[in-house]
Amino acid sequence: MQPVIDEIADDVYRISTWIPDVTPEGFTFNQFLLVADEPMLFHTGPRGLFPLVAEAVSTVVAVESLAWISFGHVESDECGAMNMWLAAAPDSQVAFGALGCDVSLNDLCDRPPRALAEGEVIDLGGKRVRQISTPHVPHGWEAQVLFEETTGTLLCGDLFTGIGASPALVESDVVGPALAAEGMFHATALAPHTGATLRGLAELAPSTLAIMHGPSYRGDGGQALRDLAAGYDEMTEAAGVPRIAP
Repeated sequence: MQPVIDEIADDVYRISTWIPDVTPEGFTFNQFLLVADEPMLFHTGPRGLFPLVAEAVSTVVAVESLAWISFGHVESDECGAMNMWLAAAPDSQVAFGALGCDVSLNDLCDRPPRALAEGEVIDLGGKRVRQISTPHVPHGWEAQVLFEETTGTLLCGDLFTGIGASPALVESDVVGPALAAEGMFHATALAPHTGATLRGLAELAPSTLAIMHGPSYRGDGGQALRDLAAGYDEMTEAAGVPRIAP
């Protein structure tokens, strides 16, 4: 369970812990560290992993230097250790979409979070992250992604979830494994707008997909998102869910 840290884009680091007993092939839990004048951690990990993840972060930047903490939605593996990070980095602040702050984080955070307007960009000093709400995609009313503009990295949250141990970065298919994992977990909220939301993200044309569970991806991220949307369209149609056209 010792985390492994790899640079997946310029000053974007993946901190990955493989947990062997979540599926027969195991499951990775990944955090992403954006190194900048104001460093950001995307995903906190659950509380039990905090000491290990903090040690991994400290090999790149001082933990107390973290300025920003964010994540894809309110769930223990995404933000369970949030307050532990706030305590370890006393000048840090959680940054999240306004809806998530109103619904949960204004109460859950030990320090008031920074509520982000839709599409708001935080200039980290060397990195720029844009907030994009994706309600119920893949799940959670408050769900969001962040897009790091200087490297073209989409911080995907639970999008493209796959099972098993994985390398840090691949240039091969991540859609097939994601659809196979969906068949196992049924974790995505198949809604009329699911495909349209993914095709909207594809317009960002990301060159790196920073994936919470599974390997990160380098290549045509826009096409990967369109292919994932097509797979979910088939599922929603099979379930008789009306689909919103892009």
